[in-house]
Amino acid sequence: MTIHTSRTRPLGLIALTTLALTLAACDKPNANKDTGSSGTTASTSTDSTGSTSTSSGANSVLVVQESADIPTLDPGTSYDTASGQAVENLYETLVTYKGSSLTELQPLLATKWDISNDGKTYRFTLRDGVKFHSGNDFKCADAEYTFRRNLVTNTSSSGNWFLSESLLGTPSNANDDQSVTWAKISTAVKCDGETLVFSLPKADPAFLAKLAYIGQGIVDSQHAKEIGEWDGTEATWKAAVGKDLTGSPLSQDPSGTGAYRFVSKDATAFRAEAFDGYWGDKAKIKNVVIQIVPEAAARIQAFLKGDADLIEAGTRPVVEEQLKGKPGVAVVDNLPDTGAWGIFMNEAIKGTDRLGSGKLDGQGIPANFFSDLNVRKGFVAAFDVPTYIKEVQGGKGEPRNFLLPETFPGYDSDLAAPKFDLDAAKAAFQQAWGGQVWENGFTINATYRAGSVSMQTAMELLKKNIEAINPKFKVNLVSKQWSEIIQDGDAGKEILIMTGWAPDYADPDNFVHTMYSSEGFYHPRAGFTDPQLDGWVQEARSTSDTEKRNELYTKIAERAQEQAYYILLPSNPGILAYRDNLRGISEDTFNPMLAFRTGTLWKDLSKS
Repeated sequence: MTIHTSRTRPLGLIALTTLALTLAACDKPNANKDTGSSGTTASTSTDSTGSTSTSSGANSVLVVQESADIPTLDPGTSYDTASGQAVENLYETLVTYKGSSLTELQPLLATKWDISNDGKTYRFTLRDGVKFHSGNDFKCADAEYTFRRNLVTNTSSSGNWFLSESLLGTPSNANDDQSVTWAKISTAVKCDGETLVFSLPKADPAFLAKLAYIGQGIVDSQHAKEIGEWDGTEATWKAAVGKDLTGSPLSQDPSGTGAYRFVSKDATAFRAEAFDGYWGDKAKIKNVVIQIVPEAAARIQAFLKGDADLIEAGTRPVVEEQLKGKPGVAVVDNLPDTGAWGIFMNEAIKGTDRLGSGKLDGQGIPANFFSDLNVRKGFVAAFDVPTYIKEVQGGKGEPRNFLLPETFPGYDSDLAAPKFDLDAAKAAFQQAWGGQVWENGFTINATYRAGSVSMQTAMELLKKNIEAINPKFKVNLVSKQWSEIIQDGDAGKEILIMTGWAPDYADPDNFVHTMYSSEGFYHPRAGFTDPQLDGWVQEARSTSDTEKRNELYTKIAERAQEQAYYILLPSNPGILAYRDNLRGISEDTFNPMLAFRTGTLWKDLSKS
């Protein structure tokens, strides 16, 4: 869910850089006429501090300040948190998460669904009486068009790879995989009257959760075709394969069924207003403005003055030291952490220019340095998780035993986490490479993102402890731009990098296949192939038996820990500051799979 050339989204581009996004869609006021909306919006003005005043009354507008622009308003390519924050309030999916649960789903634009005994056919009964912002009625044809369009376009900058994987048996589009045909696409999703039918090549226990992802938000097919989007036919589908939708006509002129309708977007702000024709409970706040304020100090000043209700505040220390306890500020803490972080030890390094001598002579390392289990064990045991929790996370969080959030099903809390133990690290290094590592030493590069305090601190802790074990051990810290790390990591050139994952959908497979399968997205960064893990991962993603899946995930976690494949970072509970006259935000209602900033949709918020 980010703007890089991958099949899915590394968390670093979301959490650490908070999306240094540059692919902004062109501004175009919503041209829809027959909306049933009052057409009133808040008039805004921005002063030199970046704060905004509204002429329509403080309680009628929600002001959010972010550091970066919104790349797209087209759900078909929305794969970043900045875009998702807006899109999820303009559009709706067939199903959504129930309350704060990550495992329970409830109907949204569908009213019910039936699944065949073999788990390969899903039939959705759709909601009547729903209108798009254009005034068009929501019909099965719109859902059919939406999913077919997503399968046809399916670029690397969208989340449609996992929809395609479920429905077509491949994450690729027709340009990259010749098995993708119009016959497959049109058979995989079609209308039976006003019932939407999905036909899967094999059972996928995560399929319903994938449909809750806002990238599968239902678009207004009539409106889309009228403004120049793909016409939905077999005659033209090939020309639409892999098409970049970032600045698409639909991005500039969206029409969804959500509680808010698009008003305008420019270089400084996005604006939306409550949709009076909304089928469900009406939004309590009339207008929403997302302002782009790059300077953190200006955002904080506006927030403390009450000119912004929510802001991108930054790290926990910023919230605790600069915002918490200030007049008019409320804070909700200990929010569920749904990301997973680790330091990757590449067992098959492709960047030979980074290896120094390329030998075990103390002046470098061989490309397969980390293929030795004892090397990996030494690095894992040398990472001081308790100190990292104290120095980086303000004492919040717990050590993890797996690159899967403990908030997700499949995480076995009874399995002990790796321990910081310099004696164990020393013993492992003494055995590594038949004693050559201990005798000759090594020089290795560890990369971290420039400007990231958490990444730098992690690598400094690792360097300090590794070098303390043996004076012949040298760890050189290298600061690089995140885009470079992403590119080199994807190419398998990085040696030691800290990176992570944010979920596209609330199923453990989204993490486990990514991190531990030889077919997973992060395989080039780790470089290991473990047939035992591959078998368990495939088995877990093909059964709907929850108990069996949990058993398999425990086995994967145990073996991965025995093999010391990753240095595991601890959990990091979230913290959120908001103006205390904003209602609807709480630990009980917060769902991390919804609403990047608030944990609940805008329509469920109110102001006093």
